[in-house]
Amino acid sequence: MKTPLALLSALAVLALPAAAHADRAWLLPSSTSLSGAEAWIAIDAGLSDNLFVADHAAMRLETLVITAPDGSTVAPLNMTRGRYRSTFDVHLNQPGTWKIANVSGGMNVRYTLDGVEGRWRGAASDYPAALPAGAAVVQATLNAHRIETFATLGATTDTVFVPTGKGLELVPVTHPGDLVAGEAARFRLLSEGQPAAGLTVTVGRGGARYRDALEDMTAVTGADGVFVVTWPEAGMYWMNATVRTEAAGSAPAVVVQYSGVVEVLP
Repeated sequence: MKTPLALLSALAVLALPAAAHADRAWLLPSSTSLSGAEAWIAIDAGLSDNLFVADHAAMRLETLVITAPDGSTVAPLNMTRGRYRSTFDVHLNQPGTWKIANVSGGMNVRYTLDGVEGRWRGAASDYPAALPAGAAVVQATLNAHRIETFATLGATTDTVFVPTGKGLELVPVTHPGDLVAGEAARFRLLSEGQPAAGLTVTVGRGGARYRDALEDMTAVTGADGVFVVTWPEAGMYWMNATVRTEAAGSAPAVVVQYSGVVEVLP
């Protein structure tokens, strides 16, 4: 996958601490389908071992972007950050489909200086100038993560799904507001604006702490970037895909992820 350093130069430091221990990051809406002239939803945001259970760390939300159906961006309201989760409200004051996304990125570096190992985390645009003079890089990784969920007031619309051409992005073929248990849904993944072929997508269902197993499903994208999911039952689902590129010469390793949360109705 083509992922130049310039892709992340304007982004903030990666908002996912300790991802190796809790690699499921999610934005969980209180509702995804609403009616009336206006409505409110609450969003929980966290990282956890059990999907949608606040048991690990709150998500940082400095790079949160809420897109209204007309393409404008609106500010989150009543934002708070606790030990295990962040929360905020969204006032849906336009009919149509809204997108709530946290798009973060940055560089993680391990280095040695005078025989002592150190770590640096920061924006890609600051690397390697921000490293201490004389530091020898042991490992450098460029990270990018898009985390999304959606909500619709009234009839569904598609305007928020126009891709930016950066990182991994989801372009629904089946609208997230039309997901029904027992029916197949189709989604397209894009990498740098092009179909992401051959990617494995993990699909997890909430409520795993009350089951004996995670019951994750997997799907693989075709040449057109499309993958298909048939929902076994109603509930909240998490979809994740990751692209990893090994370091080569002076170029860092690259880890690009997409995570999305959708609601499946009975």
